[in-house]
Amino acid sequence: MDVYQVVQIIWAASCALLIVLVLLHSPKGDGLGGIGGQGQLFTSTKSAEATLNRLTWILALTFIILTILLSSGWLVK
Repeated sequence: MDVYQVVQIIWAASCALLIVLVLLHSPKGDGLGGIGGQGQLFTSTKSAEATLNRLTWILALTFIILTILLSSGWLVK
């Protein structure tokens, strides 16, 4: 197993985890709850949401950097 294959595995894993983390995010809009004022009941920022945001950004940057590395040809097969 060479470096190129290890980077490909990390790239695929970061892609799958990024999809899962994006799907775990809660919607930011009020939706239909904004009509009756229900949207203001739960407006506090939770630490779980902040952690989820941080992990999403880290995985997104990892995915982008690895995509550039794999597509540029800097890693030799």
